[in-house]
Amino acid sequence: MQSNVVTAVFLPLALGIIMLGLGLSLTIADFKRVVVVPKAVLVGLVCQTLLLPAAAFAIAKGFGLRPELAVGLMLLAASPGGATANLYSHLARGDVALNITLTAVNSLLSLFTLPLIVHFAMTQFMGAGHAIPFQFSKIVQVFAIVLVPVSIGMLVRGRKPKVADSMNRPVRIVSAVFLILVVGAAIAKERHSIVEYFRQVGLAALVFNITSMAVGYLVPLVVRLPRRQAIAIGMEIGIHNGTLAIAIASSPLLLNNSTMAIPPAIYSLIMFFTAAAFGFVVSRGMEAEPVTNSPGS
Repeated sequence: MQSNVVTAVFLPLALGIIMLGLGLSLTIADFKRVVVVPKAVLVGLVCQTLLLPAAAFAIAKGFGLRPELAVGLMLLAASPGGATANLYSHLARGDVALNITLTAVNSLLSLFTLPLIVHFAMTQFMGAGHAIPFQFSKIVQVFAIVLVPVSIGMLVRGRKPKVADSMNRPVRIVSAVFLILVVGAAIAKERHSIVEYFRQVGLAALVFNITSMAVGYLVPLVVRLPRRQAIAIGMEIGIHNGTLAIAIASSPLLLNNSTMAIPPAIYSLIMFFTAAAFGFVVSRGMEAEPVTNSPGS
């Protein structure tokens, strides 16, 4: 893939603005809350960092995906939940505070888990000779792209909460526009092959999406977490940060492979509809229950 303005400048900028918006909604308390409800957070992290990559690997193998598409699906599985999960969780009467905590912790952990999972995927699907392990410099780049804008947003939230509140809505709107543009750019770059890619990976992406939400919802129920927390975890790991995955796959500074960006792009198109259907189903019968939106609920 040839480096151009979109991949070299626009993608990191778009991701930076989206991460800034995430930071504007986070506080130190969101991280401290891990101590208050360790079980719910631990269950969410196990689902995100262990079960989802395993599910993505099995689905990629089962559907016989091309190596680059298989790696793209694994890259998506390794990406943390998106901020949009908070909105969907709220609409489905989930525990939004738990969503915020999981987003914060997952975003931090992904700086370490994502390179490991991607390296494993490239070794398994493309062979050891073709693997491009994340060098330290690449980890630093991902760290800068993700953590720096989040930290800036949190700093603004901590020192100037009114400014953060005033910025929150405009940044969210810009983030949504950027998300659409990033997905559109990834698809446009492969427009001559997009129908074929959709045929190859569309069903796999849908199955992975449904699996993600099912795992995130059912595992918490099995270990006897409250239903609101189960909804929150289901949304958190079902709505991945596709923009992060697309940026890592497409950026000349990182994987530099536009084909690997196709599964996250297709998944990003699918997940908004499936998440809405999932929220409608799991929230039925909860209308009479009070919404506390606290991890202890």
